[in-house]
Amino acid sequence: MTKFASIAILAASVALAGCQMTSNEREIASGVMGAAGGLAVASLLGGNTNWKILGTVAGAAAGTLLARNTETGTCAYARGDGTYYEAACP
Repeated sequence: MTKFASIAILAASVALAGCQMTSNEREIASGVMGAAGGLAVASLLGGNTNWKILGTVAGAAAGTLLARNTETGTCAYARGDGTYYEAACP
């Protein structure tokens, strides 16, 4: 439980600090936090080394994309035919 609390406090502090970051700093911080989250999930699920590496890389990619999305204010929407389009987030 203390591990979860530590992660929650770290995430909250980075989220609050994100208001004063440049877009590059936000992408780096989000990538690092995503990587840490991916590693934590893989570890909690008892994954071997390969799964931990995959979780870390996937988390970093997702965190970076999320940071870019918040910068532009756009969201991706599915058309239903397998393609996507971008529009303003609700």
